[in-house]
Amino acid sequence: MSELLENFTHTRIKTSGADIVVSYGGKGPPLLLMHGNPFTHLTWHKIAPRLAEEFTVVLPDLRGYGDSSKPDGGPDHSAYSFRSMALDQIEVMRHLGFDKFMAGGHDRGARVLHRLCLDHPDAVTRAVFLDMLPQHHLLNNVTRRWGTFSWHWFFMIQPTPTPETMINADPEFFIRRKLSKTDQGTSFFDPRALAEYIRCIKNPRTVYGMCEDYRATFGVDLDMDTADFEAGNKVSCPTMILWGKKGGVGRNHDAAEVWSHYAAHIERTATVPSGHYLQEEAPEETYTELRNFFAAA
Repeated sequence: MSELLENFTHTRIKTSGADIVVSYGGKGPPLLLMHGNPFTHLTWHKIAPRLAEEFTVVLPDLRGYGDSSKPDGGPDHSAYSFRSMALDQIEVMRHLGFDKFMAGGHDRGARVLHRLCLDHPDAVTRAVFLDMLPQHHLLNNVTRRWGTFSWHWFFMIQPTPTPETMINADPEFFIRRKLSKTDQGTSFFDPRALAEYIRCIKNPRTVYGMCEDYRATFGVDLDMDTADFEAGNKVSCPTMILWGKKGGVGRNHDAAEVWSHYAAHIERTATVPSGHYLQEEAPEETYTELRNFFAAA
Protein backbone atom coordinates (compact mmCIF):
# COMPACT_ATOMS: atom_id res chain seq x y z
CA MET A 1 0.00 0.00 0.00
CA SER A 2 2.85 2.36 -0.78
CA GLU A 3 0.42 4.76 -2.50
CA LEU A 4 -0.96 5.64 0.95
CA LEU A 5 2.52 6.46 2.27
CA GLU A 6 4.44 7.88 -0.66
CA ASN A 7 8.09 8.65 -0.01
CA PHE A 8 8.18 6.34 3.02
CA THR A 9 10.70 3.50 3.17
CA HIS A 10 9.24 0.09 3.92
CA THR A 11 11.45 -2.44 5.70
CA ARG A 12 11.58 -5.26 8.24
CA ILE A 13 13.68 -4.99 11.41
CA LYS A 14 14.59 -7.99 13.54
CA THR A 15 14.33 -7.38 17.28
CA SER A 16 15.25 -9.75 20.10
CA GLY A 17 11.69 -11.10 20.14
CA ALA A 18 10.07 -10.47 16.74
CA ASP A 19 10.42 -9.26 13.17
CA ILE A 20 8.82 -5.83 12.98
CA VAL A 21 7.58 -4.31 9.73
CA VAL A 22 8.26 -0.57 9.65
CA SER A 23 7.55 2.32 7.32
CA TYR A 24 9.52 5.49 7.93
CA GLY A 25 10.15 8.78 6.21
CA GLY A 26 10.58 12.51 6.52
CA LYS A 27 13.19 14.72 8.10
CA GLY A 28 13.70 16.26 11.48
CA PRO A 29 13.40 14.97 15.05
CA PRO A 30 12.38 11.29 15.34
CA LEU A 31 8.70 10.58 16.02
CA LEU A 32 7.38 7.08 16.67
CA LEU A 33 3.64 6.48 16.07
CA MET A 34 2.03 3.20 17.19
CA HIS A 35 -1.32 1.88 16.01
CA GLY A 36 -4.11 0.16 17.90
CA ASN A 37 -6.34 -2.87 17.45
CA PRO A 38 -7.22 -4.15 14.86
CA PHE A 39 -5.03 -1.96 12.68
CA THR A 40 -1.60 -1.72 11.08
CA HIS A 41 0.78 1.20 10.61
CA LEU A 42 -1.51 2.41 7.81
CA THR A 43 -3.89 3.87 10.38
CA TRP A 44 -1.62 6.94 10.31
CA HIS A 45 -1.70 7.41 6.52
CA LYS A 46 -3.89 10.53 6.61
CA ILE A 47 -1.50 12.48 8.85
CA ALA A 48 1.95 10.83 8.68
CA PRO A 49 2.98 12.42 5.34
CA ARG A 50 2.26 15.90 6.73
CA LEU A 51 4.09 15.18 9.98
CA ALA A 52 7.02 13.92 7.88
CA GLU A 53 7.51 17.48 6.61
CA GLU A 54 8.89 18.36 10.06
CA PHE A 55 9.73 15.03 11.72
CA THR A 56 11.31 11.69 10.88
CA VAL A 57 8.16 9.60 11.28
CA VAL A 58 8.47 5.90 12.17
CA LEU A 59 5.40 3.68 11.75
CA PRO A 60 5.69 0.06 12.94
CA ASP A 61 3.25 -2.83 12.84
CA LEU A 62 3.16 -4.04 16.45
CA ARG A 63 4.11 -7.69 16.97
CA GLY A 64 1.09 -9.87 16.25
CA TYR A 65 -0.42 -7.23 13.95
CA GLY A 66 -0.18 -6.42 10.27
CA ASP A 67 2.79 -8.10 8.62
CA SER A 68 5.01 -8.19 11.70
CA SER A 69 5.80 -11.64 13.10
CA LYS A 70 3.42 -13.44 15.40
CA PRO A 71 5.40 -15.48 17.97
CA ASP A 72 3.88 -17.92 20.42
CA GLY A 73 2.65 -16.10 23.48
CA GLY A 74 3.88 -18.59 26.03
CA PRO A 75 1.93 -20.00 28.98
CA ASP A 76 1.55 -16.56 30.59
CA HIS A 77 1.14 -14.71 27.26
CA SER A 78 4.16 -12.56 28.15
CA ALA A 79 5.45 -12.51 24.56
CA TYR A 80 2.50 -10.17 23.93
CA SER A 81 2.93 -8.05 27.03
CA PHE A 82 3.28 -4.33 26.54
CA ARG A 83 6.77 -4.71 27.97
CA SER A 84 7.73 -7.03 25.11
CA MET A 85 6.10 -4.75 22.54
CA ALA A 86 7.81 -1.70 24.05
CA LEU A 87 11.20 -3.39 23.84
CA ASP A 88 10.51 -4.05 20.14
CA GLN A 89 10.11 -0.32 19.62
CA ILE A 90 13.25 0.57 21.55
CA GLU A 91 15.20 -1.82 19.34
CA VAL A 92 13.52 -0.58 16.15
CA MET A 93 14.38 3.03 16.96
CA ARG A 94 17.95 2.17 17.89
CA HIS A 95 18.30 0.24 14.64
CA LEU A 96 17.28 3.44 12.83
CA GLY A 97 19.82 5.43 14.86
CA PHE A 98 17.56 6.99 17.51
CA ASP A 99 18.25 6.53 21.22
CA LYS A 100 15.80 9.29 22.16
CA PHE A 101 12.56 10.12 20.39
CA MET A 102 9.06 11.52 20.72
CA ALA A 103 6.13 9.11 20.50
CA GLY A 104 2.40 8.88 20.08
CA GLY A 105 0.15 5.88 20.43
CA HIS A 106 -3.50 5.16 19.73
CA ASP A 107 -5.52 2.51 21.57
CA ARG A 108 -3.26 -0.56 22.06
CA GLY A 109 -0.34 1.46 20.74
CA ALA A 110 -0.94 3.96 23.53
CA ARG A 111 -0.71 1.09 26.01
CA VAL A 112 2.63 0.12 24.50
CA LEU A 113 3.68 3.75 24.84
CA HIS A 114 2.63 3.84 28.49
CA ARG A 115 4.87 0.85 29.25
CA LEU A 116 7.62 2.30 27.07
CA CYS A 117 7.62 5.47 29.15
CA LEU A 118 7.74 3.51 32.40
CA ASP A 119 10.41 0.99 31.36
CA HIS A 120 12.58 3.36 29.28
CA PRO A 121 12.01 6.88 30.69
CA ASP A 122 15.24 8.22 29.20
CA ALA A 123 14.20 7.24 25.67
CA VAL A 124 10.85 9.04 25.28
CA THR A 125 11.12 12.83 25.34
CA ARG A 126 7.45 13.71 24.67
CA ALA A 127 4.39 11.44 24.61
CA VAL A 128 0.83 11.68 23.28
CA PHE A 129 -1.79 9.15 24.34
CA LEU A 130 -4.71 9.00 21.89
CA ASP A 131 -8.09 7.83 23.16
CA MET A 132 -6.76 5.48 25.85
CA LEU A 133 -7.12 5.16 29.59
CA PRO A 134 -4.63 3.03 31.54
CA GLN A 135 -5.79 -0.57 31.90
CA HIS A 136 -4.80 -0.47 35.57
CA HIS A 137 -7.59 2.05 36.11
CA LEU A 138 -10.09 0.33 33.84
CA LEU A 139 -9.65 -3.16 35.25
CA ASN A 140 -9.87 -1.91 38.83
CA ASN A 141 -12.99 0.13 38.10
CA VAL A 142 -15.06 -2.10 35.83
CA THR A 143 -18.53 -0.71 35.23
CA ARG A 144 -21.51 -2.09 33.38
CA ARG A 145 -21.29 0.80 30.93
CA TRP A 146 -17.63 0.24 30.12
CA GLY A 147 -18.02 -3.54 29.99
CA THR A 148 -20.88 -3.24 27.53
CA PHE A 149 -19.01 -0.78 25.29
CA SER A 150 -15.72 -2.72 25.48
CA TRP A 151 -17.22 -6.20 25.19
CA HIS A 152 -14.36 -7.45 23.01
CA TRP A 153 -11.92 -7.18 25.93
CA PHE A 154 -13.74 -9.94 27.79
CA PHE A 155 -14.35 -12.01 24.66
CA MET A 156 -10.78 -11.96 23.37
CA ILE A 157 -9.20 -12.96 26.69
CA GLN A 158 -10.95 -16.32 26.71
CA PRO A 159 -8.56 -19.30 26.40
CA THR A 160 -7.45 -20.30 22.93
CA PRO A 161 -8.96 -21.52 20.62
CA THR A 162 -12.41 -20.20 21.56
CA PRO A 163 -12.22 -16.55 20.43
CA GLU A 164 -9.89 -17.40 17.53
CA THR A 165 -12.31 -20.02 16.19
CA MET A 166 -15.25 -17.66 16.40
CA ILE A 167 -13.45 -14.71 14.79
CA ASN A 168 -11.93 -16.88 12.06
CA ALA A 169 -15.40 -18.13 11.11
CA ASP A 170 -16.05 -14.69 9.56
CA PRO A 171 -13.14 -12.30 10.19
CA GLU A 172 -14.42 -9.62 7.82
CA PHE A 173 -17.74 -9.48 9.64
CA PHE A 174 -15.92 -9.27 12.97
CA ILE A 175 -13.67 -6.38 11.99
CA ARG A 176 -16.40 -4.41 10.24
CA ARG A 177 -18.70 -4.86 13.23
CA LYS A 178 -15.98 -3.89 15.69
CA LEU A 179 -15.08 -0.76 13.73
CA SER A 180 -18.70 0.38 13.42
CA LYS A 181 -18.91 2.12 16.78
CA THR A 182 -21.09 4.99 15.52
CA ASP A 183 -23.83 5.55 12.96
CA GLN A 184 -21.10 6.37 10.42
CA GLY A 185 -20.03 2.74 10.42
CA THR A 186 -16.78 2.41 8.50
CA SER A 187 -17.54 5.23 6.04
CA PHE A 188 -14.64 7.47 7.14
CA PHE A 189 -11.98 4.81 6.58
CA ASP A 190 -10.11 5.01 3.29
CA PRO A 191 -11.25 1.90 1.37
CA ARG A 192 -7.64 0.96 0.61
CA ALA A 193 -6.67 1.08 4.28
CA LEU A 194 -9.77 -0.83 5.32
CA ALA A 195 -8.97 -3.51 2.74
CA GLU A 196 -5.52 -3.90 4.32
CA TYR A 197 -6.99 -4.29 7.81
CA ILE A 198 -9.35 -6.95 6.45
CA ARG A 199 -6.52 -8.72 4.64
CA CYS A 200 -4.49 -8.94 7.81
CA ILE A 201 -7.28 -10.19 10.06
CA LYS A 202 -8.00 -12.98 7.58
CA ASN A 203 -4.67 -14.47 8.66
CA PRO A 204 -5.51 -16.79 11.61
CA ARG A 205 -2.13 -16.04 13.13
CA THR A 206 -3.04 -12.35 13.32
CA VAL A 207 -6.22 -13.24 15.17
CA TYR A 208 -4.16 -15.32 17.58
CA GLY A 209 -1.74 -12.42 18.14
CA MET A 210 -4.58 -10.00 18.82
CA CYS A 211 -6.14 -12.34 21.37
CA GLU A 212 -2.79 -12.91 23.06
CA ASP A 213 -2.40 -9.14 23.33
CA TYR A 214 -5.64 -8.94 25.30
CA ARG A 215 -4.88 -12.04 27.39
CA ALA A 216 -1.58 -10.53 28.47
CA THR A 217 -3.37 -7.34 29.50
CA PHE A 218 -5.43 -9.13 32.14
CA GLY A 219 -2.39 -10.97 33.54
CA VAL A 220 1.25 -9.98 33.29
CA ASP A 221 0.48 -6.43 32.15
CA LEU A 222 -1.84 -5.76 35.07
CA ASP A 223 0.74 -7.20 37.47
CA MET A 224 3.40 -4.81 36.13
CA ASP A 225 1.02 -1.86 36.22
CA THR A 226 0.00 -2.62 39.79
CA ALA A 227 3.63 -2.73 40.91
CA ASP A 228 4.38 0.59 39.21
CA PHE A 229 1.24 2.25 40.54
CA GLU A 230 1.92 1.14 44.10
CA ALA A 231 5.52 2.38 43.79
CA GLY A 232 4.32 5.77 42.54
CA ASN A 233 5.96 5.41 39.14
CA LYS A 234 4.40 7.68 36.52
CA VAL A 235 5.09 8.82 32.97
CA SER A 236 7.75 11.45 33.56
CA CYS A 237 8.14 13.19 30.19
CA PRO A 238 5.93 16.05 28.94
CA THR A 239 2.60 14.47 28.02
CA MET A 240 -0.57 15.22 26.08
CA ILE A 241 -3.84 13.32 26.52
CA LEU A 242 -5.99 13.47 23.38
CA TRP A 243 -9.33 11.79 22.86
CA GLY A 244 -12.37 11.72 20.62
CA LYS A 245 -15.21 13.80 22.03
CA LYS A 246 -17.85 11.35 20.76
CA GLY A 247 -16.05 8.15 21.74
CA GLY A 248 -16.28 5.95 24.80
CA VAL A 249 -13.35 7.63 26.55
CA GLY A 250 -14.99 11.02 26.18
CA ARG A 251 -18.52 9.91 27.06
CA ASN A 252 -17.88 7.46 29.86
CA HIS A 253 -14.86 8.82 31.75
CA ASP A 254 -13.10 11.93 33.03
CA ALA A 255 -9.95 11.27 31.03
CA ALA A 256 -7.94 14.18 32.40
CA GLU A 257 -8.64 13.21 36.01
CA VAL A 258 -7.83 9.53 35.41
CA TRP A 259 -4.54 10.32 33.69
CA SER A 260 -3.48 12.66 36.49
CA HIS A 261 -2.75 9.53 38.54
CA TYR A 262 -0.49 8.04 35.86
CA ALA A 263 1.43 10.93 34.27
CA ALA A 264 3.44 13.51 36.20
CA HIS A 265 3.75 16.28 33.59
CA ILE A 266 0.56 16.60 31.56
CA GLU A 267 1.06 19.71 29.43
CA ARG A 268 -2.17 19.51 27.48
CA THR A 269 -5.49 17.68 27.37
CA ALA A 270 -7.68 18.08 24.28
CA THR A 271 -10.46 16.53 22.25
CA VAL A 272 -11.17 16.25 18.55
CA PRO A 273 -14.65 15.89 16.96
CA SER A 274 -14.56 12.13 16.46
CA GLY A 275 -15.24 8.78 18.00
CA HIS A 276 -12.47 6.35 18.89
CA TYR A 277 -10.59 6.48 15.58
CA LEU A 278 -9.25 10.03 15.76
CA GLN A 279 -6.59 9.92 13.09
CA GLU A 280 -8.93 8.41 10.51
CA GLU A 281 -12.19 10.20 11.37
CA ALA A 282 -10.79 13.65 12.24
CA PRO A 283 -7.36 13.72 10.59
CA GLU A 284 -7.05 17.50 10.24
CA GLU A 285 -7.74 18.21 13.90
CA THR A 286 -5.63 15.26 15.04
CA TYR A 287 -2.71 16.36 12.86
CA THR A 288 -2.87 19.89 14.25
CA GLU A 289 -2.86 18.72 17.87
CA LEU A 290 0.03 16.30 17.33
CA ARG A 291 2.07 18.72 15.23
CA ASN A 292 1.74 21.56 17.72
CA PHE A 293 2.62 19.42 20.73
CA PHE A 294 5.62 17.73 19.17
CA ALA A 295 6.87 20.94 17.54
CA ALA A 296 6.98 22.58 20.97
CA ALA A 297 9.85 20.35 22.02
